[in-house]
Amino acid sequence: MKVEQVLDNLKRRFPNESEYHQAVEEVLHSIEDVYNAHPEFEKQNIIERICIPERIFSFRITWVDDKGNVNTNMAYRIQHNNAIGPYKGGMRFHSSVSPSILKFLAFEQTFKNALTTLPMGGAKGGSDFNPKGKSNAEVMRFCQAFMLELWHHIGPETDVPAGDIGVGGREIGFLYGMYKKLARENTGTFTGKGLEFGGSLIRPEATGYGNIYFLMNMLNRKGITDLKGQVVAISGSGNVATYTAEKVLELGGKVITLSDSNGYIYDEAGIDSEKLAYVFELKNVYRGRLKEYADKYNCKYVEGGRPWAEACTIALPSATQNELNGDDAEILIKNGCMAVSEGANMPSTPEAIEVFLKNKILYGPGKAANAGGVSVSGLEMSQNSMKISWSKEEVDAKLKGIMASIHQSCVQYGTEPDGFVNYVNGANIAGFMKVAKAMMAQGVL
Repeated sequence: MKVEQVLDNLKRRFPNESEYHQAVEEVLHSIEDVYNAHPEFEKQNIIERICIPERIFSFRITWVDDKGNVNTNMAYRIQHNNAIGPYKGGMRFHSSVSPSILKFLAFEQTFKNALTTLPMGGAKGGSDFNPKGKSNAEVMRFCQAFMLELWHHIGPETDVPAGDIGVGGREIGFLYGMYKKLARENTGTFTGKGLEFGGSLIRPEATGYGNIYFLMNMLNRKGITDLKGQVVAISGSGNVATYTAEKVLELGGKVITLSDSNGYIYDEAGIDSEKLAYVFELKNVYRGRLKEYADKYNCKYVEGGRPWAEACTIALPSATQNELNGDDAEILIKNGCMAVSEGANMPSTPEAIEVFLKNKILYGPGKAANAGGVSVSGLEMSQNSMKISWSKEEVDAKLKGIMASIHQSCVQYGTEPDGFVNYVNGANIAGFMKVAKAMMAQGVL
């Protein structure tokens, strides 16, 4: 395999999909040597088969708002690869949703799910519908219209969607309710469900908690066993960011930033448990903006900015893709940042990743560091299948074990001759090898 040749071919066949091209390029550069050491992979054209989704569904959704106006949105489901288990991946409701973004997310999800040790393939889906500002009735009508088309293509052993940006417990409830009515079954077809109808304890917390568990595995290799004395910058203010902050506080760290789509807050005194509780209420109950936090606690607010210029020892990007660029990375290093662990999907640009690796700081890429969410989704599937429920402590212990296993796989495949662990290469190679071997075993499909 020659990386540039494969990339040029994909760009020719799938133009104007920059996010997808970016995700593929990172993986291909990581696995090039390993792939070429296995001529049997090339004989069965594994690289092209693993890059191109197995199927893509696209459809129009028509729904009626509270004023009686008829609205249309586009929706998609990308079923990328099911070599190691049913398709598994979130649904995103956001105005930025496009085939390119969903293809990159499904591609990443395939390797992330492989790393978890659980039998799950990779998928992603969503719509350019934005639930912000919509009434509960409007969101319900949209979700029901969405499911009228999608339900034919999903199921507990086929494709198991979950939440993502714009799709929380409310949306999952409406989506699953309509699926259950149409399919006439009550199964584990969705994850992220409410505890009252098959959800798992600590699922909302799992991505944030898992990111910190992965971070601590990285830090433990440096002899650091807690976060006391660490100054932590976090982006985002949804479930991932807020539960990341909660776990940082539990381990003794000081959280100084959070952000939303309008800007970010910098609280020099630290965002303590009481302030974090206010953020939970502000975002989840009142659906407010962080500017209100700045007004309440009289702290710095930067409109339209990102928090990476603030001095910190640990950075945890937890908002969205490509939110941290090369210049941001240089500033973080200059200000003494020693570790970056990603709570979002591909939040660092290729230029930023290059800076982190060049300076040999601890850098946990999203497909490894933020795999806690899908890991607990997998555990929710197991509980649904067995018709049992595990305690919070049991689920948390399993999550810690999975994140430790992911870290160990990264160390196994990513350790360089000088002892530095390139977690990007480690995660990509470990995930790729598992999926590729499964595809080889199952023949040309």
